[in-house]
Amino acid sequence: MPSLPAAVPDLLDRLEAFHGLQQPSWPVDPYEFLIWWHCGYPASDASCARGWEALRRTVGVDPERILAAPLAKMTEALKGSGMFPEVRAAYLKEIAQRVLSEFGGDLRAALATMGNNARKALKTFHSIADPGADRILLFARIAPVAAVPSNCTQVLGRIRNGADSDTYTASYRDAQKAIEAEVPRQFHARARAYLLLKEHGQTLCKRTHPKCGECPVREACAWFAQSR
Repeated sequence: MPSLPAAVPDLLDRLEAFHGLQQPSWPVDPYEFLIWWHCGYPASDASCARGWEALRRTVGVDPERILAAPLAKMTEALKGSGMFPEVRAAYLKEIAQRVLSEFGGDLRAALATMGNNARKALKTFHSIADPGADRILLFARIAPVAAVPSNCTQVLGRIRNGADSDTYTASYRDAQKAIEAEVPRQFHARARAYLLLKEHGQTLCKRTHPKCGECPVREACAWFAQSR
C-alpha cells in the first residue's frame, strides 16, 4: 500500500492525461439545470439529455412556455426519457412557477445575493439534496464549493484510503474534505476536479466491478495495492 495518500492535484493531472479535458454535459444555469434534472428518470446524463432535447423542440424550456404548455403535451415530450413522465412534467411546472414567483424569474441572480442561504434555497426544490445543490453552485459560478459527483463518491476514498466510507453521507463528506483541503478554491479548479472524478467513477472506478487493470492511477491507489 502507498505509504502516504496520493495528493489530489497529482491524481487529477493523471486522470486528465488519461481521460482528456472534460466539459459539463448539463446546463450550468441553475434554473435550466433543475429543468434538465427532471427531464429524465432515473436521472442520468443520457436520459436527462433526451428529455431536455425533446422538451426544447416541442415546448421550450423558459418558465413562461412551460407554464403555458398543456400538461399532456409536456408528458408526451418526456415519455422517451424514462418513467413517470406526467409526474416529471408537473415538477417542471412547479419549478417554473416558483422561479417566477419566488425568485423574480432569474434564479441565478437571486442565489448570488443569498450567500450561505443559497444552498438552503436550492434544497427546497424537489430531489435536490446537498450534492445537487453543490453542483449547481459550483457550475453556475455562484460559489466555488468542493462539489463531489453524487454517484462517484467512492473514487477518492478508494485511491487514498483503500476503502469507501461506511455510509453515503460519510463518503461524500470525506471526498469533499479532500477537495477542500487540496484543490484551490477556484471555480475552474474545482469544476475540473468534479468532472474528472465523475468520468473516472463512471468509466473505470465503478462502485461494482471497478476496472483496476485499466486505471491510470492504480500504482498510487491504496485499493489496488490491497487487491494484489
